[in-house]
Amino acid sequence: MIIVSACLAGLNTRYDGGNQADKRVIALLKAGMAIPVCPEQLGGLPTPRPKAEIQDGDGRDVLSKNTVVLAEDGADLTEQFIRGASEALKLTETMNIEEAILKDGSPSCGVNYIKRKGEEIVGMGVLTALFSLNGLKVRSNDSL
Repeated sequence: MIIVSACLAGLNTRYDGGNQADKRVIALLKAGMAIPVCPEQLGGLPTPRPKAEIQDGDGRDVLSKNTVVLAEDGADLTEQFIRGASEALKLTETMNIEEAILKDGSPSCGVNYIKRKGEEIVGMGVLTALFSLNGLKVRSNDSL
């Protein structure tokens, strides 16, 4: 079983209420090989919601409390991002999941990069950082 970003599964979970459906990820779901999760929703954030960015560094810095996740309206969403990542990690532990396919660019799910002020910044999102720290194999849908 593989955890996948819910937006890649075609679920309207993105901050703007849309999705980033990926036919390859949907095929994994149809084959019963994947479970979709949205860490922002698991953390208690609504959909749609204000766009958010990690202010400095990346998800590892958020987890170590060296930076914050702020919404475009200035609200501090750090607690919700960490809570959502923690809940997703519990799911992987409960179901013995060792792999994730996540959406690059996201402040939660970014694998190779996150976005800050419209630019791609090398680094990982909060969920990816937590998964990586706990030994899960994490890939971007771009690597499928």
